[in-house]
Amino acid sequence: MRRLLVVLVFLISWNAHSQSFYRYRFEEPWSISASIGPTQYFGELYSFWKYNEGVQPDWNANFAVNYTFGTHMRARVQGTYYKMSGSDPPSDPRAYRTPRNLSFQAKNWEAAGIIEYYFHPVKLNNITRHLWNPYIFAGLGMSTNNPQAQLDGRWVDLRPLQLENNPYEKYIIVFPMGLGFKYKLNVYMDLKFEGNYRYTLTDYMDDISAYNVKEFYLDLVDDYVTGANPDRLRLAIRNPNFMDENGMPDVQKILQNNGRIRRGSGLQHRYDGYLTFNVGLEIYLSEDILDNWIFRNRIYEKRFRFW
Repeated sequence: MRRLLVVLVFLISWNAHSQSFYRYRFEEPWSISASIGPTQYFGELYSFWKYNEGVQPDWNANFAVNYTFGTHMRARVQGTYYKMSGSDPPSDPRAYRTPRNLSFQAKNWEAAGIIEYYFHPVKLNNITRHLWNPYIFAGLGMSTNNPQAQLDGRWVDLRPLQLENNPYEKYIIVFPMGLGFKYKLNVYMDLKFEGNYRYTLTDYMDDISAYNVKEFYLDLVDDYVTGANPDRLRLAIRNPNFMDENGMPDVQKILQNNGRIRRGSGLQHRYDGYLTFNVGLEIYLSEDILDNWIFRNRIYEKRFRFW
């Protein structure tokens, strides 16, 4: 009876040991990931490519569901909250943008579908993932578009005001693309680093597109003088040279200038965009992740610890 009991205990222990290793033989195609990092806007208020602009960073955070579908290929659906802003005062003097005195901020949501291509194979058993694995990616997404500017100590939504008499959409198409790098922390988790630039099809993420106000300044003045919507002129023209001693628009000076008051960059072909750098974690949804990692099986903890 004693021998039978010893054999029975041995078989149970061996079976548990074998099952735990057997589970690692399976591919784990599904995973979830989350990351956070800085955001840099590019547009009429920031021309890093042409001038020495420094950095004007904000921040972003995202969550994604990932799926492996090829030897080197993975797909992900990702949601991102991001904040971005731009301001004239710190700009390069050669850009001659400081006199405009314009600024904006935006808090947007983005949803995107992305395809990733990895340097090392990713369709592997969970335990045999490569220690490090760089990748490139591209995709298609949609973002909200809600630029704001500060006026009298409050943030005002600019899109409904149509400062340039040119309506634009609340939702915009974005094209994310970039480079990434993953480092294997353990059987279930990777550390990831990623740089992602979003191309867009709009020049109004900052609410600025026209080079000057020549085409619409009379409408702005009319709304201001009649009181129909005085905020439009106050937000569109903020150059101190066209303000009176009380900090309000000097209508006479604006009319005498015939609308030759600079607003944008004059580049008709360049759309706005934004760049994010993120660091985060990716967790692979293994069958035994709850038993062996989060809630470890206490019976075999000392004998079968795999991380």
